[in-house]
Amino acid sequence: MNQQFKVIVEKHPDGYVAYQLGLKGVVVSEGDTYEEALTNVKSAIKFHIETFGNDIFEADEPILEAFVVETGISV
Repeated sequence: MNQQFKVIVEKHPDGYVAYQLGLKGVVVSEGDTYEEALTNVKSAIKFHIETFGNDIFEADEPILEAFVVETGISV
């Protein structure tokens, strides 16, 4: 079975960070490249599911789309 996940990949000065949406708990991974971070987070998601079982899937409706936006806030 091939389960699809929404994954956020962030580019930082020292590499990439990737994390998933739609699972209970947080799975975070990193890599020197985009591809490495994505490969690592996929492996971490698989391990998370194998460790904690299907109860980690969010019971709410699935995430259809994810958006990254930038907004200003006065502080």
